[in-house]
Amino acid sequence: MATQLDYYEVLEVSRTASAEEIKKSYRRLAMQYHPDRNQGDADAEARFKEISHAYDILKDEQKRSAYDRFGHAAFEGGGAGPGGFDFSGFGGGGGGLGDIFEQMFGDMMGRRGGGQARSGNDIQTHVEITLEEAFSGVKKDVRVITRVACESCNGSGSESGASGVQTCPSCHGIGKVRAQQGFFIVERPCPTCHGTGRSVKDPCKACHGEGTVERERVVEVQVPAGVEDGTRIRMTGSGEAGANGVPPGDLYVHVSVLEHGLFQRDGANIYCRVPLRMGQAALGTEIEVPVIDGSRANVKIPAGTQGGAHFRLRGKGFSVLRSSARGDMYIQVTVETPQHLTKRQRELLEEFETEAGEDIKHSPEHTGFFRRVRDFFEGGE
Repeated sequence: MATQLDYYEVLEVSRTASAEEIKKSYRRLAMQYHPDRNQGDADAEARFKEISHAYDILKDEQKRSAYDRFGHAAFEGGGAGPGGFDFSGFGGGGGGLGDIFEQMFGDMMGRRGGGQARSGNDIQTHVEITLEEAFSGVKKDVRVITRVACESCNGSGSESGASGVQTCPSCHGIGKVRAQQGFFIVERPCPTCHGTGRSVKDPCKACHGEGTVERERVVEVQVPAGVEDGTRIRMTGSGEAGANGVPPGDLYVHVSVLEHGLFQRDGANIYCRVPLRMGQAALGTEIEVPVIDGSRANVKIPAGTQGGAHFRLRGKGFSVLRSSARGDMYIQVTVETPQHLTKRQRELLEEFETEAGEDIKHSPEHTGFFRRVRDFFEGGE
């Protein structure tokens, strides 16, 4: 059976993300992996389908609630009931309603032994990188102030170590207690252990029995090549340590890409604006331009090039996240009008203007425009 991906990981959001955060992340990922922008890329097409399916579940409140409680089991089988639940396995055991009831009432009926350990809190931080680093990928050290396992008790919360920690006698390690009121089951945190599922006989003096203390920690973050501004990287298990030895949460790193002095990025494509002197544009020339990977490229500018013209350099753009492909680089040409002319330069330009006159071959757009203006006024009389 193929492994089913966590829908929150597919959309690169936390389980506590708001509906707006989920929508925003979906739009960003859908644009990045849309088949129209990745023609012929089977991996991108598969990723786009995963993103769309995950969003279809998480955008719906009922489906999201079912997924949060029962995971993929809530949507297995062919007969979906109200709220997206699968009733096809009712009474047959095999991932249907029987398994769901087992998860809901198993602890109370004594069919499941012990509770599942909760994780520590997720934490967030921020890192800034240059456009070159976003292109090639980079490792960054970030400092976070968070709770870490107490060294005095090795995270157990007890002065005598693990031997001083016992299963809570009230909830039997589940961390929750349930009471039945008619048809409904009411669940709340265990009042004895406050939801930890454990009882500490001799609390550690350094952490007061919590098993964690607050410290500044340096975490190495691997930023992948092709990352975009606003991307959030999830580092599983690098978050806040859980109390009484439970697993740590996750660290979410928000990436900001600094503006560049030469390049502007649009997805996988890069734009570079290059000014030309009037003479270069008129006579034609060859220019050398920088490329984001640190190399150089020669671009031939044909005679008569107009301002605003674009020249495409295939495969010289940005690296694509999770792919070996690269976008394109576009050279945007602007033609500068000379300033602070010498006497001789002015004479030459005046001579050129006189020689050009109304010849449409020299300036077809200029000549054609003013002819249309003349026709407009003559026709209005």
